Amino acid sequence: MELRLIDVRGLTPDYRAVVPRGAFDIDHALGAVKGICDAVAERGEAALREFAERFDKVVPEHLRVPAEALARCADELDPEVRAAFTESIRRRREVAETEGTPDLVRAEVAPGAVVETKTVPVARVGLYVPGGLAPLASSVLMNVVPAQVAGVGSLAVATPPSAEFGGLPHPSILGLCHLLGVDEVYAVGGAQAIAMFAHGVEGLCAPVDLVTGPGNIWVVAAKRYLRGVVGIDSEAGPTEIAVLADDSADAAYVAADLISQAEHDPMAGSVLVTDSPELAASVNGLLAGQVAALDNVDRIETALTGPQSAIVLVDDMEQGLAVVDAYGAEHLEVHTRDAYALAHRVQNAGAIFIGPWSPVPLGDYSAGSTHVLPTAGAARYQSGLTVRSFCKTVHLIHYTEGALREVGPTVERFAREERLPGHAAAITVRTAAEQGDRW
Repeated sequence: MELRLIDVRGLTPDYRAVVPRGAFDIDHALGAVKGICDAVAERGEAALREFAERFDKVVPEHLRVPAEALARCADELDPEVRAAFTESIRRRREVAETEGTPDLVRAEVAPGAVVETKTVPVARVGLYVPGGLAPLASSVLMNVVPAQVAGVGSLAVATPPSAEFGGLPHPSILGLCHLLGVDEVYAVGGAQAIAMFAHGVEGLCAPVDLVTGPGNIWVVAAKRYLRGVVGIDSEAGPTEIAVLADDSADAAYVAADLISQAEHDPMAGSVLVTDSPELAASVNGLLAGQVAALDNVDRIETALTGPQSAIVLVDDMEQGLAVVDAYGAEHLEVHTRDAYALAHRVQNAGAIFIGPWSPVPLGDYSAGSTHVLPTAGAARYQSGLTVRSFCKTVHLIHYTEGALREVGPTVERFAREERLPGHAAAITVRTAAEQGDRW
């Protein structure tokens, strides 16, 4: 098993077209998702139970997880797991405290002309936590902690039910919700969970203002379909990692990190960008042996040998920078002699992991950074999930009479240029020299 080679040395192609990325056809999923979402809007809880039986092969006794079940799962957490959860929460919360903006910023653009920018949290948020190939308890804290720090007043979590646990979601997810103080948790997964949050279900779940959290293609398609009914954070595709490395990199570390992301999903992308053919050969030589020692061999091999994964050979790190900026990876690792300086020159990446001691799995759990990150090149224009994702800004405009009179002619002229005389008149009615001159 080897990653395929893409050689761009001596070339200046459109790197976006050259660097591999897997297909993720959301439009194709929209047809099926539309029916699911519309059914939830029309039939509420009955539709949720129908879809639970069809897709999850179990119908929960309670769609809203009882508080005693959350507490029991927290009590039954393995002490080491509980300690890991607690430390990860602490680190993420500490970083989240630095991510916000001042509650109120004031600008006086002229005497008596004041514009304030007020930052307020979204009132109610629905947080989706995947439970498919892996029960991603880490996504609980990555969604909940920044929302709590932002000051969101009402939080609800949805995560798929499991036949293995009698219709309840995975115990580690429930236990972590309890540790975080979240008691509104629903055993609802997939597109139907997004529809439940968007439309609300009478007697069960109030509608939310914003839905966040990663999910499979059906979850993403539901977000696209319901966007506008409800706010969404992003349309996240399969996870991906890019590693920018020179000949100083440790091949064993690089191979392990490429594998770590491939483990998530058969569609996950793993890309090495290097100017060292020797490193490329060494990494390829190590992959099979490292993969064989793991549990999820088939999934990893499918991802590493798929069209979305490759080694890209470049002339030097300058070309390497151009390649990774064009790719805009969800996760970017930099393994070079001058890793810190080089990392700060990168423009497009969801999160950047610097040097050999900062692997991506650190960020997945306990670095303190967010792991809900833009995929599919969206890092060119989008950020990961932080405190700011749960906030909105409002301008408060307060002009005195003198301030309006001073700028009034500017506004009137601008309005007439746009052929909107009513806009101009709204100024004139206030600033006309004589009462009789208003109209």
